[in-house]
Amino acid sequence: MLKAVILIGGPQKGTRFRPLSLELPKPLFPVAGFPIIYHHIEACCMVSEVKEILLIGFYQPSEALNRFIQTTQQKFKINIRYLQEYTSLGTAGGLYHFRDQILSGNPEGFFVFNGDVCCDFPLNDMYTFHKNLPNGTKYTILATEATRKQSLNYGCLVENPETHEVLHYVEKPQTFVSSIINGGVYLLSPEIFDRIGRVFQLNQNEIFSCDSFTQAKDCIRFEQDIFTPLAGTGSLFVFKTQGFWSQIKSAGSAIYANRLYLGLYHRNHPEILALNEDGKPKIIGDVYIHPKANVDPSATLGPNVTVGENVTIGAGVRVRESILLPGATLQDHCCILNSIVGWNSLVGAWSRVEGTPSDPNPNDKHAKIDSDALFNSDGRLNPSITILGQHVIVPDETIVLNSIIMPHKELGLSYKNEILL
Repeated sequence: MLKAVILIGGPQKGTRFRPLSLELPKPLFPVAGFPIIYHHIEACCMVSEVKEILLIGFYQPSEALNRFIQTTQQKFKINIRYLQEYTSLGTAGGLYHFRDQILSGNPEGFFVFNGDVCCDFPLNDMYTFHKNLPNGTKYTILATEATRKQSLNYGCLVENPETHEVLHYVEKPQTFVSSIINGGVYLLSPEIFDRIGRVFQLNQNEIFSCDSFTQAKDCIRFEQDIFTPLAGTGSLFVFKTQGFWSQIKSAGSAIYANRLYLGLYHRNHPEILALNEDGKPKIIGDVYIHPKANVDPSATLGPNVTVGENVTIGAGVRVRESILLPGATLQDHCCILNSIVGWNSLVGAWSRVEGTPSDPNPNDKHAKIDSDALFNSDGRLNPSITILGQHVIVPDETIVLNSIIMPHKELGLSYKNEILL
């Protein structure tokens, strides 16, 4: 029996995800029609040995979170529980704090996911790889390839190419170490708690910086505190995925993740994608339309568009590479490109809401979104998409280009390369 743990963080995180995280915790933000962590849970349910899924974070329990857990439990027929930290305990500290709940039932091991990972989650293959490792205590990291430049933003590891043992691990190195990067998904044996416990004891006499904030002394990080000393001991191994992988750090990176997950639907769930039919809008590429959306048949959607619940799309509208959140209204002949239109926002007739695509080549499986900086080298938002927060009104015949509009704004003119507070 296996378990799964999804680390969802808490409210002090996600500042780069604003203004979208102002309305909804980032883990519940819909990408390709479903909350970000829904994709993790669906992948876990494809592994027959996984019997329970635990969400660990320090969000206050909310109606949205409770409703998500209840509906997802019912859909997948699996037990899902939320365990709330009293503060940010780091990527390993939360697991140690709730170790009794994780170990109840005596699982042989458990998956651990970072909640912001976007991936095709080859968990069955990873589990098979893990089981075939030499006997004894063992831990497996999912990894992927990156370019030399991109690798500096991630945890980098050096492996023995024959045994796949991790020989060296460095989190966000200053100089190039390896193009193999930590994918934020782990398969761990219960013995990992012995190692975390030793770090916990060492930390009791000091307070240190965790994720740029001075945190409690029981804050423990997998990357620096556990994996770095484990490397080269014969118990840490790497499983490299050949599928897609990215992170959802900024609001802009959600557009890229939307494309990746819609592509995954094309392969695994084609029945939920929209089709070209008589009396229906023109569909180009992969498009998800919620059953309760109202789309005029003269509209053109795609590629890579998600239309949320109760969205209204008027005549002649063009939408491409965008997410339309529930309740949004697009009036006749407006154009939405590389953008996110917020909950209950309105885009007037003949208006244009557009971002400049700066995400990776869709044909490059090793491409990553580098989204640590809000602005890129030429001063444009990074990635350069336009985001309309909740209840934003864009009047008729207006252009909004490469801008972020905070919630509850009614625009009176056009904007370019602006953050409108």
